[in-house]
Amino acid sequence: MTAVFDVIVLGVGGMGSAACQQLAARGAKVLGLEQFPLVHDRGSSHGESRIIRQAYFEHPDYVPLLLRTYELWRQLEHSTNRTLFHQVGLALSGISTSETISGAKKSADLHRLNIEEMKPAEAHRRWPSLTFPAEHTVVFEPLAGLLLVERCVQAQIDLAQQCGAEIRSHERVLEWSSNGTSVLVRTDRAEYSAGSLVVTAGAWAGQCLKELGLPLEVQRKYVGWFPVRQGSFSVNEGMPTYFYEFPHGTFYGFPSIDEKTAKVAEHSGGQFVPDLDQIDRSQHESDVTRLSAFISSQIPSLDPTPERYSVCLYTMSPDQHFIVDLHPEWSNVIIATGFSGHGFKFAPVIGEALADLATTRTTSLPITFLSLNRFRSTPLRHP
Repeated sequence: MTAVFDVIVLGVGGMGSAACQQLAARGAKVLGLEQFPLVHDRGSSHGESRIIRQAYFEHPDYVPLLLRTYELWRQLEHSTNRTLFHQVGLALSGISTSETISGAKKSADLHRLNIEEMKPAEAHRRWPSLTFPAEHTVVFEPLAGLLLVERCVQAQIDLAQQCGAEIRSHERVLEWSSNGTSVLVRTDRAEYSAGSLVVTAGAWAGQCLKELGLPLEVQRKYVGWFPVRQGSFSVNEGMPTYFYEFPHGTFYGFPSIDEKTAKVAEHSGGQFVPDLDQIDRSQHESDVTRLSAFISSQIPSLDPTPERYSVCLYTMSPDQHFIVDLHPEWSNVIIATGFSGHGFKFAPVIGEALADLATTRTTSLPITFLSLNRFRSTPLRHP
């Protein structure tokens, strides 16, 4: 017998768990389907921490969404009685004309956000564990910080289930179809129907939506945890998150959460993943070399040899902006993908937008700039 729901959510990572939570809170009968264990480390929503910030250098149009997502993260903390967000600030370092510095200042100016600009020597005096190139400008955003990523996903799942959502793990979707008013989803275990389908499948979105030929590329990203060998690097002692832009790449990191190691990664670079069933999750010398060089030059408080590591997946759109839209043929199929390595902080507000689209086919949230139409020479038809 085919089980019937109001909405089926395909993929229960950061975005999918948020969509399930938002829909269930509105009284919808929701089914979330996840091919891996819940809160897994196979995709993009894992690895202990994520930076959250408001002075968004990528594009100022993200700022209204960020202001709303801050509200929703705080609501989630209150509803679940859990600490999810450490507001330790963010230090951005780059030359004055770099995208990082000029973009952050532009967003701050347009949206009247609080940031502090300082010289590298002043920044080093403030955070002795970090050094900054003499030619750089440093911008500090005090309202930024870090999200505890696995704890965030688990909180969204728990709240969704408390509101009545049914979440099923270890269940892989084999195919789906839509007639415009209902969808049919077949998995390796059962068959389900619903009025709407929300696709939040992360790196697997291209496979789930292969009929669209979405312009997505999946990249393998290495993340390392490096021992703290001197100085104060703790999340509890005023150490901020940080992001450096150089001509050869962009690097970021976090204060120590366990008081022993600190997470550092490269935002640029990465390796193309041609086959999602054959992801290389081992550590290679080439993974460590650039990170170790960055740490040696800018973060002498850390040992440049990693103690542990993880592999994360970036699902890249051509312009590195998200895709959040209705399916161009079936308006009861909603797409959220292409988060390009900077999307997790938006999970609650994207979940809110997806719940709007799944129930009313429209949203008052300012997501027009994330439309799929920007990749087509002719605007896509929305039935």
